[in-house]
Amino acid sequence: MVIIENRIVGQIPTLHIVKEESKDHSLPLIIFFHGFTSAKEHNLHFAYLLAEEGYRVILPDSLYHGERATQFKGINLSLKFWDIVLTNIKELSLLKDELISLNLVDRERIGVAGTSMGAITMLGALTQYEWIKTAVSLMGSPHYEGFCRGLIAGFRKQGTKLPLTDEQIEQQIALLKKFDLGHQPEKLNGRPILFWHGKNDEVVPFQFTYEFYKQIQPFYKGNEENLKFLEDPTRGHKVSREALLETVEWFRKHL
Repeated sequence: MVIIENRIVGQIPTLHIVKEESKDHSLPLIIFFHGFTSAKEHNLHFAYLLAEEGYRVILPDSLYHGERATQFKGINLSLKFWDIVLTNIKELSLLKDELISLNLVDRERIGVAGTSMGAITMLGALTQYEWIKTAVSLMGSPHYEGFCRGLIAGFRKQGTKLPLTDEQIEQQIALLKKFDLGHQPEKLNGRPILFWHGKNDEVVPFQFTYEFYKQIQPFYKGNEENLKFLEDPTRGHKVSREALLETVEWFRKHL
């Protein structure tokens, strides 16, 4: 039987999903990050199927989301987007370390996945943590600088007055560069990664992620089975059941 527990891990509210008979064992771990304005509970269908396969799954609430929600709404929350992503990346390591200290994790078998903002988090984390063994990006973008500039352009097109000078914006973008996988694809180091993206995505552009996939194909020469891109020709910014099942199969195969 799969059980779901509310658990504070490293001061972070999480849902902990695992088979009851294995809950105290050292298991392969998957940490799954939710999207912008979502919350940990929204990915329970992923966690249940992954736990059924024998994984320990952790669904954390991101900063300003779920149990950590604050007064920030609308544009004020949007302006916190990169603070949330960078906090997620930092907290990913905290989650991993605490679970390892409790002897609950096979440290050689740790995977990370996410949807939208959660996938953007995961792609940035790959630039920082070699211990991530495999990953799944659902509607994510590896191009931090390009995506940030696109968000700013969108705000300005809508007539939104940003409370930042051009100099402050460039300073923020400079902080993002060390997490920008688009500029340092060699940091993938051949690790298995699956991309899923709807071709009609109106939030996270499909084309830039697909171009990145084409760019990194030479890095996987001889290990082509470690790289996969699935496109849905009819989908917008919403994960399909196919993506759910492919995610489970990817981890089953590579973790």
